[in-house]
Amino acid sequence: MKPTPRTLSVPILFFIAIVIAALAISAQVPPPAGQTPPPQGAPQGPRPEPVKPPPVAPVPPQPAAPASGPKTAAEASDYAATSTYAEVMAFVQDLQKLSPFVRLETLAVSAEGRAVPLLVVGRPVPRDPLALRYDKRIVVYVQANIHAGEVEGKESALMLARDIVLDPKTPYLDRIVLLVAPVFNADGNDKMDPRNRMGQVGPEKGSGLRHNGQNLDLNRDAMKLESPELAGLVKNVLGRWDPLLLVDCHTTDGSFHQEPVTYSWPLCPNGDPAVLKYARDKMLPAVDATLEKKYGTLALPYGDPMDFRDMSKGWQTFGHQPRYMTNYVGLRGRLSVLIENYNYADFRTRVAGNYHMLQALLDYCWANSAELQKLVADADARAVQAGLAPAETDTFGLDVEVKPLPGQISVQGYEMEAPPAAEGAPQGPFPRMRPTDRKKTYTMPYYADFVAKRSVRLPFAYLIPLAGTEVADKLRQHGIAVERLTEPVTLEAEAFRLKEIKGAERLYQGHRTNTVKGEAAVEKREFPRGTWLVRMAQPLGRLAAYLLEPESDDGLLVWNYFDRDIVAQWGRGAQTYPVYKLFVPQNLASEGIE
Repeated sequence: MKPTPRTLSVPILFFIAIVIAALAISAQVPPPAGQTPPPQGAPQGPRPEPVKPPPVAPVPPQPAAPASGPKTAAEASDYAATSTYAEVMAFVQDLQKLSPFVRLETLAVSAEGRAVPLLVVGRPVPRDPLALRYDKRIVVYVQANIHAGEVEGKESALMLARDIVLDPKTPYLDRIVLLVAPVFNADGNDKMDPRNRMGQVGPEKGSGLRHNGQNLDLNRDAMKLESPELAGLVKNVLGRWDPLLLVDCHTTDGSFHQEPVTYSWPLCPNGDPAVLKYARDKMLPAVDATLEKKYGTLALPYGDPMDFRDMSKGWQTFGHQPRYMTNYVGLRGRLSVLIENYNYADFRTRVAGNYHMLQALLDYCWANSAELQKLVADADARAVQAGLAPAETDTFGLDVEVKPLPGQISVQGYEMEAPPAAEGAPQGPFPRMRPTDRKKTYTMPYYADFVAKRSVRLPFAYLIPLAGTEVADKLRQHGIAVERLTEPVTLEAEAFRLKEIKGAERLYQGHRTNTVKGEAAVEKREFPRGTWLVRMAQPLGRLAAYLLEPESDDGLLVWNYFDRDIVAQWGRGAQTYPVYKLFVPQNLASEGIE
């Protein structure tokens, strides 16, 4: 019988099903022990030779590991590898067996189920933060590996914690309780591949991925707190331990210079100005001097050339928005330092540079602990006092722009040149520049002073007459005190009428971020029982304002938390942003929300 098309298709389909099943089974076979499969779509094969940049300024090595202490993967491999998550945990456990001065807590549980470790180092270790109420020690928090391809902070933080607890001569622990999160992005860490961060010089065996298990950049999540890592950080570190200094360890991505370490301070202009100026004008210049004189390591305020073809135009830092972790901490009235180690220095040099920068920061905190305590306590007091009776001079800055700081900055760089274009290739308007081996010091303005072009008044309180709890829950997740009206009240408050709302064309961090235009108008209206109430007389009042102001460039409206309430569903009339500003202090019947 001549087979029909239908009868022919049966064996073909059966064969295809067998092939698909075999592929599915092979895809589920776990890798050999100790290995982590590369991320899907990652390029395979040996790591290509990176472009060899000019040499970086030398960095003295950190102290040798104590004979009795554990070694990091970097030390054990002669800096060919960085630590896996399992190796970090084994290091911590081995250190605990040698010293009573280390306790392990869980900062968060990652999207893929890994417990993000938090080391609490003290002599003695406080049983909990309340035990520090009558203790003169300050709390310093060091965080590494938020971008898991930027790995030297992980190694150096582990080394420094080990060296501090095993060396009885180290002075820090009589005045400092040190918190260390060495592998903050635990999920990204173990997706190691030599081709991740292609321009980075080492480690030879590769490093992890920038994003976490949710495909989020954790250093853009500080305002929306959508990752378990950032939610855990705010709850279990910033809220629970309240460190007066956060240090966030990274690796640079672009510019060429001789300094192996760069750094920055909290940049957001809506934070407490005294905290920002103290970090920028007093603390970090002193730390920079210590780093060079005591530890033989050159450093430079973080930035990139505004024009690689004309370096004299200026050196510019990153953005001011509090989505960035160090800016967020500044907005909370605490000190923060961003460490960005030089991408083109070899791995050993980057680890040593980060180690020495941490030493210099701890030196400063140890020597100035009482002054730092007073600085942040005064910032809290100012925030509360301003919220009790806000004056017209208490404002929130909008339309922020960057200007140069007074004076100029010197960058020890190289003469730059444009490589010859390939024959027949069109010349673009911006030729790619590369460094030569001829050293050159550039003196130029440093664009790192963020100022508002306009401002609006801060209120006594914000009123949010929404039935849902999503916004209130998000505010409380940040640690902001939220109340609820227990009876209706008629008040004169400022409303914001929307004239235009635009969502971004491209997705960013899983959102189409909003920008709005509108105008404020005072109106008298009744606020029903159950209206959410956020008073500004609290230490996190400035953070509350950044989250709730309608024209904030990084608030909850930007991140789509009010989309259902501000987008017209059934009519064409102007929408009113459902957050009202109460300027005149009022006695209101309300209850706190736990």
